[in-house]
Amino acid sequence: MSDSNSSAVTCTSCSKPKAHLQCGICGSSLCKKCTQFLEEDTFAYLRRIPQDLMHTTYCEACFENVVSGELTKYQGLMAAAKEIRIFYNDQRRETRLVPRLEDPYSVQDCADEQEVLMRLAFWAAQAGFNSMLDVEVISKKNKVPGSQRMIWSGTGLPAQVDFDRLPKDKSFWHKPN
Repeated sequence: MSDSNSSAVTCTSCSKPKAHLQCGICGSSLCKKCTQFLEEDTFAYLRRIPQDLMHTTYCEACFENVVSGELTKYQGLMAAAKEIRIFYNDQRRETRLVPRLEDPYSVQDCADEQEVLMRLAFWAAQAGFNSMLDVEVISKKNKVPGSQRMIWSGTGLPAQVDFDRLPKDKSFWHKPN
């Protein structure tokens, strides 16, 4: 038997040689076929990503026991975030009767306006709200030698709105709800 065969790392799942990958949670050696992969930004909208979800490679057992449930919950929150109603700052007439009980959410350093709105909506959905009130999105130029790009930030108040009791303000036809 040669030294190259005896030092080859075997996959803990299928026992094949050439296991070059490692599970991010348990550290077991894996081949590409037995590895569950996630993109680096899979849980990007969470405020604090748990340590176990920061990895990109998982064995089947760790993926099923730790990641799968969290991924399903995250995807459900993303779907709920897409249903969050956004009321901008200039729509206060419509939301004047809605109590503003929560502290505002603030988002910094986003690539575009849609990312700002999605982050605010995701956090509102995560907290169990159905709307964001008094949303203000601001952009500023970031000049880097050789290029220029926009950096977006925003704020908004999460709220639970009863849409049947919400007065409709006809003066804002450019942003109807």
